[in-house]
Amino acid sequence: MGKPQTGKPQRNASSGNPPPDAARKGALRLISGVREGLSLSDQPAALARLAPADRARAQRLALAVLRNIDRADTLLVQHLSKKPRPEVLDVLRLATVELLEMGEAPHGAVNAAVGLVRGMGPKGRAAAGMVNAVLRKIADQREVWPTLPPEEMPDWLRDPIAAAWGEDAVLAIEAAHQAGAPVDFSTKPGKDAPGEALPTGSFRLIGQAQISALPGYAEGDWWVQDAAAALAVRLLDPQPGEAILDMCAAPGGKTLQLAAAGARVTALDVSEARLVRLRENLDRCGLQAEVVAGDALEWTPPEAPDAILLDAPCSATGTIRRHPDLPLIRDDSGIEGLAALQSALIDRALALLKPGGRLVFATCSLLKAEGEDQLAAALERHPGLEILRPDLPGIAPEWVTDQGGLRLRPDYWADRGGMDGFFIARLQKAGAAR
Repeated sequence: MGKPQTGKPQRNASSGNPPPDAARKGALRLISGVREGLSLSDQPAALARLAPADRARAQRLALAVLRNIDRADTLLVQHLSKKPRPEVLDVLRLATVELLEMGEAPHGAVNAAVGLVRGMGPKGRAAAGMVNAVLRKIADQREVWPTLPPEEMPDWLRDPIAAAWGEDAVLAIEAAHQAGAPVDFSTKPGKDAPGEALPTGSFRLIGQAQISALPGYAEGDWWVQDAAAALAVRLLDPQPGEAILDMCAAPGGKTLQLAAAGARVTALDVSEARLVRLRENLDRCGLQAEVVAGDALEWTPPEAPDAILLDAPCSATGTIRRHPDLPLIRDDSGIEGLAALQSALIDRALALLKPGGRLVFATCSLLKAEGEDQLAAALERHPGLEILRPDLPGIAPEWVTDQGGLRLRPDYWADRGGMDGFFIARLQKAGAAR
C-alpha cells in the first residue's frame, strides 16, 4: 500500500468540478444527523447541493456505515488508545466500511479519510496521523470482517421478537437486516418489470441501478414497492368498479395497486406534503384516484366504501433492512401511543365500511403489539367481525398465523434477498357479503 497523501483535496480549477470527496462529505453529514436523532429521510438539505451521482453515492455510503456501525467499532476500538471526537470517529467508521465491506482500494480510502479530517481544522489536523495509522491496520483485517456477527437489534426490539419466535429467529432477522434490501416492483396488469418474477407477483432487481433509466419507468408500467407491502392489496382483492378507501395512503404504492385493478380509489392521508409524491406517481403511471388531505379519524367519505385498506402508522420496525438508521434514533417510548392510534383507526374504518365490506389492516412492524395483538383486540371489540384467511399465490403456510393473519419477516425468502416485516389481516364486517 502506497503512502497516503496528506494534502487537502483540491477543486479542479480548469473544470470547476467539485472535489472527489463530495459524496463522502455528504455521507458524513447524514451520519452526523443520525447521531443527533434525525432519520436519513429527515435530512434532505444534507445532500441538496450534490450532483445526482454524488447524492446517490452519499446515500449508499451512509446506509453502509449505519448498517455496519457496531462491526466497525469492534475493530476500531482495538487500535484506538482513546475514543476520538465524534466527527473523527465517523470518518474512521466510513473508511473502515469502505475498506472491508465495499472493497475500496486501501490507498483511496485511507487518503480520503486523512484528507477529510485535515479539513476539520486544527483538531482534525492533529488527528490525521492517528487516522492514517489506524486505517493502515484496519486494511489488513479483511479476513476478520466476515466473521463478525451482524448488527444486533436494540433490546427493546430484540426481546419481544425473541419472546415471539425464539432466538434463532432473532439471529436470522439480524442477518437479513445486515444483508440490506434489493429493489422490488409492482406492475400494472399485463406488464412486466425489470428483474426476477417473484412467486407472489412482484418483481425483484438485485444490484444497483438508476431506477428512472430502467425500461418501463417512463411508460409508467411499474413502481417501486417491497414485495411484502404489495401483499396487503393482493389480500384485499380489489375488484373493478369497487369504491375503496386507502385510509393512510402516502406515499402511494398501494393506491397505485388499487387503481391499476380498476377500483374507484380514494387516497386519504393527513400529510399534504406526502401526497405530492403520491400524485406524481399517479401521473407517471397514468392512473386515477381521488386524493384527499385529511385526518382519517375525522374525515367521512360521501359513500360507504366496499373495502378499506388501512396501512396504519406504526414503528416501522419491519423496514430496518432498508432503514438502518431506525434502531439508532428510536426506542419503544412511542409504541403504546402508536398501538392506541392503530386501534382507533381500525374502529373508524369499521364504522365507515359498508355492511359485509372488507378491511385489510396492515403494519410494517415486527412487534405483536402492532399486529397479532391488535387483531385479537379488534375481534373482541367487534362481535361478528370475521377473519378471511389468506389464500394467495406464493404464500408459505408458515407465514399464516393461528388467528388467520399474515406474519411476514425479513428472514423469509432469505435465499432471494428477504422481505420487509409486516403483519396483514383481512377482515369482513358483519352484514351482507359482497
